[in-house]
Amino acid sequence: MNDMRHLERTADTKDIKISARNCQVHYGDTHAIKDVSVELEDKTVTAFIGPSGCGKSTFLRCLNRMNDTIDICRVEGDILLDGEDIYDKRVDPVQLRAKVGMVFQKPNPFPKSIYDNVAYGPRIHGLARTKAELDEIVENSLRRGAIWDEVKDRLDAPGTGLSGGQQQRLCIARAVATEPEVLLMDEPCSALDPIATAQVEELIDELRERYSVVIVTHSMQQAARVSQKTAFFHLGSLVEYDETGQIFTNPKDPRTESYITGRIG
Repeated sequence: MNDMRHLERTADTKDIKISARNCQVHYGDTHAIKDVSVELEDKTVTAFIGPSGCGKSTFLRCLNRMNDTIDICRVEGDILLDGEDIYDKRVDPVQLRAKVGMVFQKPNPFPKSIYDNVAYGPRIHGLARTKAELDEIVENSLRRGAIWDEVKDRLDAPGTGLSGGQQQRLCIARAVATEPEVLLMDEPCSALDPIATAQVEELIDELRERYSVVIVTHSMQQAARVSQKTAFFHLGSLVEYDETGQIFTNPKDPRTESYITGRIG
């Protein structure tokens, strides 16, 4: 009987996909992230919540080295993807970002056709040998982005001509086209109407079957709906990290409770 319980417990434990240890971020003299350590699970949606300017987006951008593009930004500590240090000198940030895809707050399709938006990543990373292989990647990615049926007859049309919600799903399709293992989303619904938001949230739930998804959201309701784990950031520190239900119903830290109940934020 004990063996059975042990097996069940083992089956329930998720692999750790990203492990951050003692992560610090400085923008010039500003200490934006203070000693954050967290382990993010595979095949799980993790939500980062907290007041504006608390560091959640800054920390998200550490996970695929987007902060490298900011001259005054300095990142310290360790961030491991499958046990490998992503800040190792030998790691190519371009290759890393193929593995750790990103979807931004405002939909940002390239000024290209719907097809070329999705084909762009696979082309530069050499993922397709033939046009037929590329066609298949584009179709599969658009299906994963839950937008194939809406665009399959107009793949040559510009991606910028789609509605906001469709553009965001196109950007998700573009992000998954390079076969990433992690998908980072920085407030992906904040520019969308409620119907488009619901479509993207439904999509996020499907995506976690294949990817580790990390979403920054200013909406606690959204975090409660889409995530299994939640991290609460405040003033650059990770205050609390737990099962989403636990964070929202029985937080351990008074600062978390104050934020959840609307007293800070």
